Amino acid sequence: MTDKTEYIPPAVWTWDAENGGKFANINRPIAGPTHDKELPVGKHPFQLYSLATPNGVKVTVMLEELLALGIKDAEYDAWLIKIGDGDQFGSGFVEVNPNSKIPALLDRSGDTPTRVFESGAILLHLAEKFGKFMPRDPAARAEALSWLFWQMGSAPYLGGGFGHFYAYAPEKFEYPINRFTMETKRQLDVLDRQLAEHEFIAGAEYTIADIAIWSWYGQLVLGRLYSAAEFLDVESYPHVMRWAKAIDARPAVQRGRMVNRTFGEPEMQLHERHDASDFDTQTQDKIGEDA
Repeated sequence: MTDKTEYIPPAVWTWDAENGGKFANINRPIAGPTHDKELPVGKHPFQLYSLATPNGVKVTVMLEELLALGIKDAEYDAWLIKIGDGDQFGSGFVEVNPNSKIPALLDRSGDTPTRVFESGAILLHLAEKFGKFMPRDPAARAEALSWLFWQMGSAPYLGGGFGHFYAYAPEKFEYPINRFTMETKRQLDVLDRQLAEHEFIAGAEYTIADIAIWSWYGQLVLGRLYSAAEFLDVESYPHVMRWAKAIDARPAVQRGRMVNRTFGEPEMQLHERHDASDFDTQTQDKIGEDA
């Protein structure tokens, strides 16, 4: 016997703006801008509009990795988009990304500014532009692209599925939590089996596939997403743990994690990044929480 009332979907769904938990104020069933607001533009070739969610971290890590190689043309301005305040629905942001999701990149390195949206597309754009973090061998390139697109297709089950129902949903229900926990653990097993035979995701070479997957799954097993590491028994994936820790130790990854971050330790928060020196002078422990 159960006292749960079964939900019967209506013939035609209607939007209940108050129903949606933590993110109800920014979720809606229509696209387009809600207000007029131009985006700021800095002095560097790349203008990034983002927040340090896993998808945002992918791009800042990539840019910092390129700069670590001495590629000065990869310099960028990182502008903070406060998604909780609805910045992604401003008219300027929607012009760069009609899907109103971070990150969004404006490449101003050529004669005509080029918009690039979707984090995987941004990684691929930068990799091809600079010839870095993407294998040249056709077979190795295909492998790296396969894993990049694996991440793009798989992470919604981790974030919008497991993360939402386990950590953010206004009510906890066994079925969706079990459903998405099972899928998340299956995905971790996919990665663990691959990394048991390879140093990096796509083989012996560090690529954009590692950057993309680490930002979600690496941070998950390191205990940085949804406070779920123990629940998911992440230590049972030793090869993923080995790989996650190795990438986490890279200086460019550590810097990339800080950019557009508005939570956690003040010394790890660099709300905006306009110069490499900002890491030494503009973190929240140095300028104050209210700056």
